Amino acid sequence: MNNSIELLIGGKPIGKKSPRFARRGSFVAAINDQQTEEGRFLLSIREQAKSQKLEGALKMQMFFGMPIPKGTSKKERDKVLCLEVLPTKKPDLKNLIAFAEDVLSGEIFQDDAQVCVIEAHKRYSNNPRTWIRIEEMEGR
Repeated sequence: MNNSIELLIGGKPIGKKSPRFARRGSFVAAINDQQTEEGRFLLSIREQAKSQKLEGALKMQMFFGMPIPKGTSKKERDKVLCLEVLPTKKPDLKNLIAFAEDVLSGEIFQDDAQVCVIEAHKRYSNNPRTWIRIEEMEGR
């Protein structure tokens, strides 16, 4: 049987931000604006995973439940929840995946190079959250 981990992180899904750089005299420093967000995400993961590490080739399934925009009418809200309207605003799906992979790397698996299959969906939800299932694949 394959080992797997299922994680549920409540709150608005977070996308990876582009790095910012600042000049410090003759040096250039990279600034990480996401340390607090990464820390909260990591705490939630550690509570659920209990230091379990997955090995070999991995498959990741991800669902990003985005909050419904404020000011959405009841008629539009019904369309949103029936998947007639999909979230096309930022953050984009690849940045949502990148943020999750970066935080999980070193915590749930050794390196994100282990991830061989990704299935991801971004939808509107009444309950904003990030759901992730990671499982070891056959043929390490």
